[in-house]
Amino acid sequence: MTPIMPAARENLLNLTPADAEKRLVEFFTERGLPSYRAKQALRRLWVNPAPDFEAMTELPKSVRELLAGSFELPRLSVAARQRSTDGTEKFLFVLRDGQAIESVAIPENERLTLCISSQAGCALQCAFCATGAMGFQRNLDVFEIAGQVREMRLLDPPLAITNVVFMGMGEPLMNWRSVEPALTLLNDPLGLGIGARHITVSTVGVLPGIVALGERPEQFRLAISVHAPSDALRRELMPVNVKYPLKDVIHAAKQFDRRVTFEYVMLGGVNDAIEHAIRLAELAKECRAFVNLIPLHPGGARGFVPTPAKRIAEFARELRRHGVEVAIRKSRGVDIAAACGQLRVERLGRRPPRGPDEHGDVQVA
Repeated sequence: MTPIMPAARENLLNLTPADAEKRLVEFFTERGLPSYRAKQALRRLWVNPAPDFEAMTELPKSVRELLAGSFELPRLSVAARQRSTDGTEKFLFVLRDGQAIESVAIPENERLTLCISSQAGCALQCAFCATGAMGFQRNLDVFEIAGQVREMRLLDPPLAITNVVFMGMGEPLMNWRSVEPALTLLNDPLGLGIGARHITVSTVGVLPGIVALGERPEQFRLAISVHAPSDALRRELMPVNVKYPLKDVIHAAKQFDRRVTFEYVMLGGVNDAIEHAIRLAELAKECRAFVNLIPLHPGGARGFVPTPAKRIAEFARELRRHGVEVAIRKSRGVDIAAACGQLRVERLGRRPPRGPDEHGDVQVA
């Protein structure tokens, strides 16, 4: 006799707040329970997250047991937490299938920015990136992306995240199917309630995704990883430039109706000459972009050396001389291997990469 397998419980954290509320209303109505219970349960998903249904003590115990029998609230398991002398904190989360991702919390005055991952590993193999060295493993699900912020609220004491940047492991616009609803969860007042202008999506220049992000009504921010001001050099550093050439990326940035940031990692003797600054200024002025110069994190170097601080300052001055607004990002968390991917490799070792076509959800918008 074949045993009857129990039905899989539905993951409420994979639903947008509107869809989760609709599903909860249906659930309570079908059981003859008051529908206001749906709003009570909904607030405990993200606004004031509960670690499990048992912790939703505003609901009767019988209702909590009913919810636990039909739904799940999967957690991300904190395998490591490191704190830098500069206040930066790094988290290694292990997922249910054994994959691991990283998040980094960066304090700056009144802001607390969480750098989150959108994929386990990355298929793009940028020459200077520690995540690229580990290769691609899989896309993250919706709850695994937004859940990185949720877990900050579940810490004791909680970390009150004010800003979110998709600058962790992976290329977010190659996981648009999960990133788009995750953006809703991050921004919705019945989700995590973070203002759209405090949420930045960083991309190497995946053009369909830039268009899709620009079509969203919210004022989400866009950052483009430029890293080289010419196609020839960019192809050497970022193989994706073959598919999405720099001129096409700049054109897409010009069409994006909100302010764009250029991310530019400073690689000693590679992309830090004055002529590079002049060309970068021309590109930035084409799409009114702000330029963020990033000192190379030594842990992610893969054979590159950081540009000296004096040279970075000269590079910045040249950009300003050409009328471009620029900032030099502080190196944070150097003592805790805060370059993305370092902690995962340190704790789990390198795993054989999978081709991006080996995971059925690798896609762009």
